[in-house]
Amino acid sequence: MTDQVVIGVDVGTYETKGVAVDAQGQVIARAARAHRLSVPRPGWAEHDADDVWWSGTVAVIQELLATDLVDPGAISAVGCSGIGPCVLPVDAAGSPLRPAILYGVDTRATSQIAAMERTLGTQQITERSGNVLSAQSAGPKIAWLRDNEPDVYRRAACFVTSQTYLVGRLTGRWVIDHGTAGYFHPFYDLHDGVWNVAGCEDVVTPDRLPDIAWAYEVAGHVTPEAARETGLPSGVPVITGTTDAPAEAISCGVTEPGRMMLMYGSSIFVIEMLDRAIPSDTLYSAPYVFPGSYVLAGGTATAGSLTQWFLRVLDPAAAEETRAASFEQLAAEAADSPPGARGLVLLPYFSGERTPINDPDACGTVLGLTLSHTRGDLYRAILEGIACGIRAIVETYAAQGAAPTVIRAVGGGTRNDVWTRAVSDISGQRQEIAAGSGASFGDAALAAYGVGLLEDRQAIERWVRVERTVEPDRTLRSTYDDLYRRSTDLYQSTRHLMHDIARGEST
Repeated sequence: MTDQVVIGVDVGTYETKGVAVDAQGQVIARAARAHRLSVPRPGWAEHDADDVWWSGTVAVIQELLATDLVDPGAISAVGCSGIGPCVLPVDAAGSPLRPAILYGVDTRATSQIAAMERTLGTQQITERSGNVLSAQSAGPKIAWLRDNEPDVYRRAACFVTSQTYLVGRLTGRWVIDHGTAGYFHPFYDLHDGVWNVAGCEDVVTPDRLPDIAWAYEVAGHVTPEAARETGLPSGVPVITGTTDAPAEAISCGVTEPGRMMLMYGSSIFVIEMLDRAIPSDTLYSAPYVFPGSYVLAGGTATAGSLTQWFLRVLDPAAAEETRAASFEQLAAEAADSPPGARGLVLLPYFSGERTPINDPDACGTVLGLTLSHTRGDLYRAILEGIACGIRAIVETYAAQGAAPTVIRAVGGGTRNDVWTRAVSDISGQRQEIAAGSGASFGDAALAAYGVGLLEDRQAIERWVRVERTVEPDRTLRSTYDDLYRRSTDLYQSTRHLMHDIARGEST
């Protein structure tokens, strides 16, 4: 057993993961629990906070502590992260009043976005928060609760996100990091780092929002009740934590300006660290995890969730334990399909789209299908369609004066060589594939930094290892330039039809 251990736990869209890490950055124990995403209606995405977030966290911590290599008495700190920004209303006792409304994959608040834009004006919103309103904004979802579930809204003592709920259950305090608060637009002032609800008092007041702190700062300590549930010693420091994407960025060493993290998860999420705030109407601008640091972030609405959907359509009865083998088979078939998937163009907007088009009514589309196409062609078209979305995001960064100097790729999708090659070939970007343990590893690193086990943010880099690099194949540039042009043209030419379909579903 080691003398000092930090615990990191991350709640994802489909799985909760945890790690125990020693003072040298070595993972000494891992645990995971799968859970399901609830989609009760088109455009909605929810989690039960108790059954998914808290129960999964408790199970993961208990499993970590059950290993012989982890001495509970050696635990120096705990860090948590989660998907976000989510909106979970809790009552005065801290009990959830309904399932949590998830991040940008949930697009229910379209009318509330329009109403807030009319009331505040898009220029004022961007000046205050550094962002336009989108499905990734928490504010309109709180307004949706006010408009559609008034009893829940009235009873809500606080509106929290995933890691805020976990830290609250562990410590008894509702606290949110600056980075995640930055996605609660239009309620967060990017320049002053405080809640600013001017013009939105009919939606929320600051006393119904969590306290704000930096992600690595200690939020509180494990309460006796939480100790009984989890097995953690009472009094262990718990840091504020952050959303999964910044935690994942820390896990792969995004600790200097110009470094970018590309996360292959249920969606694609991209974060670049900056030394200045860049307000944007196409990307997300927010504080990072350190004072004086900022990010530009972007992402697709689907990625792994789309490949999961494709597998379910192909084999609805596929067992969980055979899913990995099924994906390996699909990847092999996609590798046999030539670059360009034999003329297929796929728009991966199966849950709307986030950056840079920010269109919640965009629809998934496939162009070019014939009777000769195979499922390998279709799977390759999915991967290439997502890669085209990544190219659009990276080009938007460059246009805003924030072209990355280093791209570190992480997440389960990096194990798919066809996918990572397609991303490099289509975007023209070199990727360094980081060998880490994901957002939970980043949580552990932030916890170690927060309690002084790591002396400065540069020390976090000592915990990071690059596994391999993926270079773009320049001989495919013409092929993929044509695909990217067709993809862009397809969206522009069918956008009005997508919006007609969306309006038809809501009437």
